Parts: sequence; C-alpha cells; structure tokens
Amino acid sequence: MLNLNHHTIILASGSPRRHQFLKEMGIPFEVRLKSVDEIYPLELKGSEISDYLAKLKADAFDGALKKEEILITSDTVVWHNGISLAKAADAEEAYEMIKALSGDWHEVITSVCFTTPNSQKVVNEITRVKFRDLSDEEIRYYINTYKPYDKAGAYGIQEWIGLTGIEEIKGSYPNVVGLPTQLVYKTLSAMVK
Repeated sequence: MLNLNHHTIILASGSPRRHQFLKEMGIPFEVRLKSVDEIYPLELKGSEISDYLAKLKADAFDGALKKEEILITSDTVVWHNGISLAKAADAEEAYEMIKALSGDWHEVITSVCFTTPNSQKVVNEITRVKFRDLSDEEIRYYINTYKPYDKAGAYGIQEWIGLTGIEEIKGSYPNVVGLPTQLVYKTLSAMVK
C-alpha cells in the first residue's frame, strides 16, 4: 500500500477509466480540470507527442500547486505507420482510423507527467497491439454502438472491439486503457519517500 506521507494527489483528467485505476490502486486523489488546446509541433513523433501534451496539460497549473501537492497529467497517443491517431471528430474519421488499424500492429503510448511546485518528471509506456482483420460491418457496428470519440485511435480496448478484435498485446494492458498503472505506482512511490 502506497504511503503518500501527507502528499495530496491531484489528477487533471476527466477520464472515468483513469479515475477507476487510481481508486483500484488505493491512491486517494482530487480531480482538478483545466482546459488546454492539445496542439503540438508537427515534427514530434510517437512518445515525443504524448510527452509534450502531458507537460502542456501540467503547464496550465503553473503557480497553482501547494507544496504538498503532486499533479498528475497524462496523454495517450495511438501511433501507426508514422502517424498519430488522435480522437476522432466524427463517425467517418473513426471508421478511417479503425480501418487503418485492422489486420496490423500499432503502438499505444501513454505519457504521465508528475508535477510539484519545484519539480517535474515525465514517464511513458509503449504497448504494441495487433488487430485481426475487421470487416466494414464490424467497424460500423462498433462505432454506432459505442461512439468512441473520446478515445485515441477511436477505440477502447475494454469495449466490444477489444474483446472481439484484438489478437495480441505486447506490454501493459492498463496502458492501452489509458494509464500505465505499474509505472505510475512506481514513480509515485519514489516521489513520496
């Protein structure tokens, strides 16, 4: 069990999946949200994108943290054939993303930024995921039923498409859901000693 030694964890995420992970890990936290335009320099690739965006989300809290507070911000990127697949704007964009991932490997990269008033540390985890060949009918069914517009790569591994369409995973499963839980626990443990 993690002893926070009087530290308060601030989670800057509205994601119910991230909230659930911290609860299940036994880490008490407060949620504080700030709006951030998630725009990054186009030359960044893979983990550079998620690292940059996790830090950008932390920058919104500059000067707002007390000394015992640890802010956690994070960002997940789906990286496929040199392209970052962010959240889909609509059903057609979601279809194009999932169609591109069908029958192929991709990387799910989650970066987590830990910020205190006087320090900052960014860690990331990369998980490789392979979809089987998905039919157009299956892709449309998933999008129409689950409306996965709040998820990088337009899919949630914990939903129907993950249960029926993913053949293989190399690395952390929670990372694909949205938080590299083991890495978060290990990093926090080192910070609160």
